[in-house]
Amino acid sequence: MGKLVFDHSQEEVEVADGEPIATACEEAGVPFACTEGVCGTCVVEVVDGMSNLSPFTQEEKDFLGDQDKERLACQCKMRSGTVKLKF
Repeated sequence: MGKLVFDHSQEEVEVADGEPIATACEEAGVPFACTEGVCGTCVVEVVDGMSNLSPFTQEEKDFLGDQDKERLACQCKMRSGTVKLKF
């Protein structure tokens, strides 16, 4: 079981390993539109714990280019551990 921590509120939400983080992010206020990785409305900054998320999808590579601190919340899955997000 992993944990998402939202930087703006310090809210913590548990997410099962291998599960998408989209629902927890949407409930925390991250905007979503297409949910397919092409619109970019759900871009989040990973403040800490990038290695606790699934590898970048092709959609993220295409949209974000340099994979540094940003992820598309609609494309990420929890691996384990804690991930701190900013949006």
